[in-house]
Amino acid sequence: MLEDRTTAPPTAPTATSATPATTDAPAPGSEAPWPTAYPSGYAVVDVETTGLSRDDRIISAAVYRLDALGEVEDHWYTLVNPQRDPGPVWIHGLTSDKLADAPLFADIAEEFATRLADRVLVAHNAVFDWSMIAREYARAERTAPVRQRLCTIALSKELGLPLPNHKLESLAAHFGVVQRQAHHALDDARVLAEAFRPSLRAAASGGVRLPLLECRPLTEWSDGGARIGRQGGHSPGSGSPSYSGHSGYSSYQPGSWRASRKRPACPFPNPGRWEDGKPLKQGMRVAFSGDTSVDRELLEDRAFEAGLHIATSVSRLTSLLVTNDPDSGTSKTTKARAYGTPVIDEAAFGQLLQDVAPAGTPAEAPAETSSETPAETPAER
Repeated sequence: MLEDRTTAPPTAPTATSATPATTDAPAPGSEAPWPTAYPSGYAVVDVETTGLSRDDRIISAAVYRLDALGEVEDHWYTLVNPQRDPGPVWIHGLTSDKLADAPLFADIAEEFATRLADRVLVAHNAVFDWSMIAREYARAERTAPVRQRLCTIALSKELGLPLPNHKLESLAAHFGVVQRQAHHALDDARVLAEAFRPSLRAAASGGVRLPLLECRPLTEWSDGGARIGRQGGHSPGSGSPSYSGHSGYSSYQPGSWRASRKRPACPFPNPGRWEDGKPLKQGMRVAFSGDTSVDRELLEDRAFEAGLHIATSVSRLTSLLVTNDPDSGTSKTTKARAYGTPVIDEAAFGQLLQDVAPAGTPAEAPAETSSETPAETPAER
């Protein structure tokens, strides 16, 4: 079990995350010294949100602060009033009534910042949590004090953990951590902190380089979205409206979440296959296979709102297959190998979704595109 040590003397170096820890202490359970390049502190974070789009809001947040060796220093949790419909209540359980008296994000921004300052942000599918946090700070006309993040999905891959999928529950089960209330920010953060500690120590013992990524804060926000890059839609001033508002699909009505599970046809022509090192482009046909760390439908919604076509099968026209298990025997992964379709994992896809290149003039959807979404069989998923 994790225990807070807020009154205990610090046992880890007090350098910031930008300055590597210099302790020569051995990694717990190993004769190897603790890597000097490892960060001096971590903030294990989980946020629950109204959805996955760039205009969605945080409705609860939790932070477990850990020292250089992964030991818990303290933890913090808050609800947040999103000033809009709470989204998928069936996932997070937070209704409008529960959030009515909660503070606004601007009211908790300073306290949240103290929990994040001078630490590496750790999250499961960290690009999502970081993106939501950065946008909230931009709306509040502030900058999140985070310079680096670490995704525990990426770390589990670096360690070669034998996980059946990349869901948090699978990572927790691997380390014997009991998950009490999934999709509750505080419990998810606790579970992740308990799973991160042995992961960190295994990495230190094996001399594994941590998969740290730079965090670039948003610097400006308008009602139309982020004013930095394209963030999954047309850049401001491009002369085209953001696709995230297409047909009112991403708008929320009181007491509802989605108007329908039938998506309109993608209006952009297929520009072809995605190429490594290049951005996604609106109109690309993206297929998903296997388990994802976030709800599959939410992930598909985010891709759709960025202007991508959600394909239910893989063909020679498919631009990209997203799967956390490329070696699985599903029909999609098998076809992807046969057709030479590019394959990436969910974390990499989330990174690409932050800056989807705009298409040319919207065209009529090709005949094969349909607003009907046929059900997938287990083998196809």
